[in-house]
Amino acid sequence: MDIWFHPSEELEKIVAKAAEDAGFDKSFEPQIRTADPRFGDFQANGALPYAKSKKSNPRTCAQILLGHIEKNPDFDPSYIETSIAGPGFINFRLTKKFLQSWLTKYKGESELKAAAKKFYDGKKVIIDYPSPNTAKQMHVGHLRPMVIGEAIRRLLEFCGADIKSDNHIGDWGTNFGILIYGIKSQGYKLDTSNENSLEELESMYKKGSALAKESPEHAEAARAELLKLQSGDPENVALWNEINKVSSAAFDRMYKRMGLKIDMTLGESFYRDKVSRIYKELCETGIAEENQGALVVFLRDHDRFKTQPFIIRKSDGASNYASTDLATLLYRVENFGAEEIVYVTDGRQQDHFQQLFLTAKKWFDAKGYSLPSLRHVWFGTILGEDGKAIKTKSGEPVRLRALLDEAVSRARDVVRAKNPGASEDEAEKIANTVGVAAIRYADLSQNRSGDYLFSWDKLLAFDGNTAPYLLYAAARIHSIFRKINRSPYGDFEGASEIETDTEIALAHKLLSLPAVFESTLSDLRPHFLCTYLYELAGTFSAFYNADKVISDDKQAMERRLMLCSRTLGVLETGLRLLGIEPLEKM
Repeated sequence: MDIWFHPSEELEKIVAKAAEDAGFDKSFEPQIRTADPRFGDFQANGALPYAKSKKSNPRTCAQILLGHIEKNPDFDPSYIETSIAGPGFINFRLTKKFLQSWLTKYKGESELKAAAKKFYDGKKVIIDYPSPNTAKQMHVGHLRPMVIGEAIRRLLEFCGADIKSDNHIGDWGTNFGILIYGIKSQGYKLDTSNENSLEELESMYKKGSALAKESPEHAEAARAELLKLQSGDPENVALWNEINKVSSAAFDRMYKRMGLKIDMTLGESFYRDKVSRIYKELCETGIAEENQGALVVFLRDHDRFKTQPFIIRKSDGASNYASTDLATLLYRVENFGAEEIVYVTDGRQQDHFQQLFLTAKKWFDAKGYSLPSLRHVWFGTILGEDGKAIKTKSGEPVRLRALLDEAVSRARDVVRAKNPGASEDEAEKIANTVGVAAIRYADLSQNRSGDYLFSWDKLLAFDGNTAPYLLYAAARIHSIFRKINRSPYGDFEGASEIETDTEIALAHKLLSLPAVFESTLSDLRPHFLCTYLYELAGTFSAFYNADKVISDDKQAMERRLMLCSRTLGVLETGLRLLGIEPLEKM
């Protein structure tokens, strides 16, 4: 048989086919589970409940099923050993031959990627991230959508998605009236070539906001500036364009530093002439209704939202997030053929996206449109040591650039202490990689839907589940190959069959990568991949400590070098999926 990339998935297909051949009806469950290692690698338990439902003997049922499994031409007993345990549990154990063949076939990132493409198989996906608001500096709150969004984009692309990232920025709305009023009232002249202009714009917004709160006259003046902008006033439109130019330049610098791949930036302003169709179709289908001057949707068949209106158009006739988000969804379907859309935002927007998805389903069903799969990837808050949202001593949000600069500075100190002989250029490269990677990994290794406590000591540690630990694990494998002057990415044709317990344990850990992809993709939680990489590094360490790699026994040395190579391939692939570029030296 051809070596399977994902053994449990292939076994499930074989069990399902065996049940069909045995004449079992559709109530039979072919699901494959991980087994107790004492009995095997995988287990099929469907015979027990099926036999009970038919009032027959479970063990006899399992024996019939196993007979058909072993007749399947895709099943090879030299690769997989079988047994029946207890009241009809079928156990499957991968043989050393299977493990060896898998390691030989899936030798690096390109082979893993080619096999992983089956998970999404060309499905057209749009991922909506990081989507900041213009005219504001990026702060620590912008870290999570960038880091989580980029990791998910990379993972989906690796697993076969035809994916585009859309930076759906907030570049249209009430805040621009306040900002333009602040600029004009202060006599501020915007310089688009000045890298500090974004900071100055933020100051203008605060001054405009303070004035708007000070008196009704100022508030009305700010609204008038917004109306002029939305009506196409040349002066305000020109100023709006300059504001967006300054914001875009600042964002691009940060995206480059964080390694983001942005395919397009279609902000809220892009959809301002497309919302009228949304109003028209939602009214035509009876989904939207007038309420206190606003156009709203009541989701009366939903317990939580039956009395909570989803406002599609405000009472003053202005569009809002709901209207532009619905227009965006339709545009992505009609212009990009989106089959799945992933939205990456903080958890405070859960209600909005639930109402958005429910409204979209009613609307698409009523119009006969094809609704893509809609997924809201939401995340918690980064907390300081006081357990509250992380801020500066003055109470301001921590600027993202300052946070990354400090991470690199702290990493530089750690690198100098660990490797005092490194050249200035080498130390700087390592510090930049480790510093940004540490920030990124500290976020991704957490379950995204929870808050997490930010700790410099923890995230820069060279032990525990951290980026420095994983980067060092990969660099250590490179050092093994440097010692013998060989490439870690070559073939190992002289390798004998894996033999020792630690070799077998490491091989099994490597083979579990496809199942990790599957679990990570199921709910788009990168921490599953992080946990796996950390466990893999630990399993490798146990192998390396127990089994001498550089040996006079050439066959043993080749198989152990192959295990080193395959571990390196998976570690480096996993790190890159998380947005972290591996290092050969640390």
